[in-house]
Amino acid sequence: MRGLSNKVVLVTGGGGGIGSAICQRFAAEGAKVAVFDINKQSAERVAASIRESQGQAQAFEVDLTKQESVIAAVAATEQQLGTIDVLVNNAGWDKAAPFLKTDKVLWDQIVAVNLYGALYMHHAVLSGMSARGAGRVINIASDAARVGSSGEAVYAFCKGGLVAFSKTMARELARKQISVNVVCPGPTDTALFRDFAGEGEQGEKLKTALTKAIPFGRLGQPDDVPGIVVFLASDEAAFITGQVISVSGGLTMAG
Repeated sequence: MRGLSNKVVLVTGGGGGIGSAICQRFAAEGAKVAVFDINKQSAERVAASIRESQGQAQAFEVDLTKQESVIAAVAATEQQLGTIDVLVNNAGWDKAAPFLKTDKVLWDQIVAVNLYGALYMHHAVLSGMSARGAGRVINIASDAARVGSSGEAVYAFCKGGLVAFSKTMARELARKQISVNVVCPGPTDTALFRDFAGEGEQGEKLKTALTKAIPFGRLGQPDDVPGIVVFLASDEAAFITGQVISVSGGLTMAG
């Protein structure tokens, strides 16, 4: 991809399945990667792996539910790696349950990570991008935002909000030459999906049903996502903004 060498890329949730795959792909394109994660050990593991492959990466422990933690981590990133060129809001968390069996304690936890975490990141990073008149933002939402997902009502609420927010930011920042796009993974074989599916026979039944429903005949894998993310961050996508793209093996074909 053109235009990514030596760019500073910040990836939230970079220690997880999809996040680590995104970090590795950006590093392979020659970018300097800031690996953000609440689990410092996971972030360090990803950053160390990148450095072992002669790439450039630093790990940062950050609690996305606390704005002061986000502001401090963004400042540390720019001090150690330079001004941020690309922001990838990938971090997410959920606990599956029918909505009427949940309560405000759980809602607050899900909203804090999936919605407020992204808001804090945008606010901390976009002011610098706006002042420089350049930048790329790729928000990782979910097809739950587009078509719904039983047992994930509040998560879908947050991801749907992220889609709407992304389109608004794309409009507000277009004159500053900042693009904002959204990638919506479908069912992907990650720790979050396995937690959602549950253990044992129930989990296997759901996995089998989804595999049959997906036209490509398999669940997504973490490595299926980075290609589109890297493309949207590159010079190849310089005239693309405000778009929502599914990576779902054809399960969802929303217009």
